[in-house]
Amino acid sequence: MADPSSYRPRPGEIPDSPGVYRFRDEHRRVIYVGKAKSLRQRLANYFQDLTNLHPRTRSMVTTAASVEWTVVSTEVEALQLEYSWIKEYDPRFNVKYRDDKSYPYLAVTMNEEFPRVQVMRGHKKKGVRYFGPYAHAWAIRDTVDLLLRVFPVRTCSAGVFKNAERTGRPCLLGYIGKCSAPCVGRISPEDHYELAEEFCDFMAGRTGTYLRRLERQMAEASDEMEYERAARLRDDVGALKKAMEKNAVVLADATDADLVAVAEDELEAAVQIFHVRGGRVRGQRGWVTDKVEEITTGALVEHALQQLYGEETGDSVPKEVLVPALPDPVEPVQEWLTVRRGANVSLRIPQRGDKKALMETVQRNAQQALVLHKTKRASDLTTRSRALEEIADALELDSAPLRIECYDISHLQGDDVVASMVVFEDGLQRKNEYRRFQIKGFAGQDDVRSMHEVITRRFRRYLAEKEKSGEWAGAEDTPVDGTPAGAPLTAEDDGVVGGPKDDDGRPRKFAYPPQLVVVDGGRPQVAAARRALDELGIDDIAVCGLAKRLEEVWVPGEEDPVVLPRSSEGLYLLQRVRDEAHRFAITYQRAKRAKRLRSGPLDEVPGLGETRKQALVKHFGSVKRLRAATIEQIQEVPGIGRKTAETIAVALARSAPAAPAVNTATGEIIDEEEPDPTGGSSGESVSAGLPDDRRGQET
Repeated sequence: MADPSSYRPRPGEIPDSPGVYRFRDEHRRVIYVGKAKSLRQRLANYFQDLTNLHPRTRSMVTTAASVEWTVVSTEVEALQLEYSWIKEYDPRFNVKYRDDKSYPYLAVTMNEEFPRVQVMRGHKKKGVRYFGPYAHAWAIRDTVDLLLRVFPVRTCSAGVFKNAERTGRPCLLGYIGKCSAPCVGRISPEDHYELAEEFCDFMAGRTGTYLRRLERQMAEASDEMEYERAARLRDDVGALKKAMEKNAVVLADATDADLVAVAEDELEAAVQIFHVRGGRVRGQRGWVTDKVEEITTGALVEHALQQLYGEETGDSVPKEVLVPALPDPVEPVQEWLTVRRGANVSLRIPQRGDKKALMETVQRNAQQALVLHKTKRASDLTTRSRALEEIADALELDSAPLRIECYDISHLQGDDVVASMVVFEDGLQRKNEYRRFQIKGFAGQDDVRSMHEVITRRFRRYLAEKEKSGEWAGAEDTPVDGTPAGAPLTAEDDGVVGGPKDDDGRPRKFAYPPQLVVVDGGRPQVAAARRALDELGIDDIAVCGLAKRLEEVWVPGEEDPVVLPRSSEGLYLLQRVRDEAHRFAITYQRAKRAKRLRSGPLDEVPGLGETRKQALVKHFGSVKRLRAATIEQIQEVPGIGRKTAETIAVALARSAPAAPAVNTATGEIIDEEEPDPTGGSSGESVSAGLPDDRRGQET
């Protein structure tokens, strides 16, 4: 690890002008390329106290061994040079978008005597018209097959063309009317070239002219009673309309635009681009990148635009580029796009209307692409193995943690405090092993104390299971919640029932120990978890915490966190485990809170199920009327006996409001309900599910 002060330039050496800089490692490999409006100000940010740097930046400057720069005249030149150097050096600490495939284009070789329509991939060639990119090559072939009825352009390879020229016989497409057969002289080079231009015009969105022309010819043929020709023209019109349906109109004003959307988390980002030409979506593509440097959404957009248009010129750069966030500053990027196109380019965020709605669609595609990428990455066995090995190395474990448990605390301003436990085995989720807890040892908000309670309760159950199976002989112990050791958990404690079974066939709770306990939090939460395990005499389970702000890994007893590289598969796995625990905890907390808010006085009646509660409310119309009823009237409800009626009356009397509601403006006593003519409940029956002190506060 290098000390940045060892290669820091002397004061005054760095010019105060636009430029591009490169960090190199000890082997002279370029590891980072950046641009700056002022090289002096930008580079000074890298040579400050390491503790003030973001972990990703800290890792870069300690890996580097030297820095050099190149001065340019304008920020636009800096943008272009940065792109060129990133392409040339492929630096490890720069954002690098990677295609999951090479996107196919529909290409028309207008640089040949007889232009050919074909599928092309890779770098674009001069003199070739490109349309797309398409998601699949078969989509291009389907479109071309429909259009060849109207525009019978050559599609054969050079070898097939020369062979047909030599033999004087066209290929099959020439016989069935899907090729004008220039190979045997059925059409002149000039006419065939014009046919190819018409094909390109149609693909570029100028469709109305050809449809109107064919419909006019069809009507003329019908008037002249040339019905066979009229039928062929009718089929041609149908083929063109079917080809147009494959690219539905999304923007009514025939807009040419590219829409760029970004979905990101702390480790990765996915970019999706929709290419809209003539108001229709003509192509789609996407990239995924590891966020190996500290970067904003605007900077991600800037890098995406560099990759998207770095090799493009002319009409390949559209008049309008819509993005979710603007680069900072935006002017150099917009000027650079204008230079690439040779005309003004608008770079902006859509605010309303069809363009904003389409941007939301692109954003959903980006989010789905990121989820799909994560799913594929998590399912790869080699990647999972490497992640577990990296975690073991970073935490100095004896072996890879094949079973990882993660705990998270969730609450809403101190109310409904709950916790979650999620389990990953071999890097994969084990949802049937998930558990959830209510915090019972105290009231209020204290994440550290809550974590201590949850870890204690979970591992008391584990020790009880070992004692029950004869694997461990320890003293009787009482959990924090007062439940005897080994006793079954309540419904609130369990998440999804599963796992090993007892002799009676019931699931065993907490039977397996993890090799690693991960807590969502920093040093205090980690210390609480370690203390809970020490109090139980458990010393063979490792503990760490993942702090969300900087993704630092905290280990008990250490003053400084362990910082895993941002591209580390181990950090990626820890993040997935932590995020899953957070999701599971907050889902339970919200459900518990919703259940509390829906609870009413009838919920306090022992033995009264949902069916009889609904029958009571339906019979009386509301809880208010039920509260005013006599025991004999309550007995009239089917299924309600005298003893149950007495219990209901007592429970409702205890929960009666202290005073009627009063309109503070008029002094009028508010009647809380009116009968519901539908037979359902209204008024108080609607608010009866809320505690008295929360009515009217929930939206």
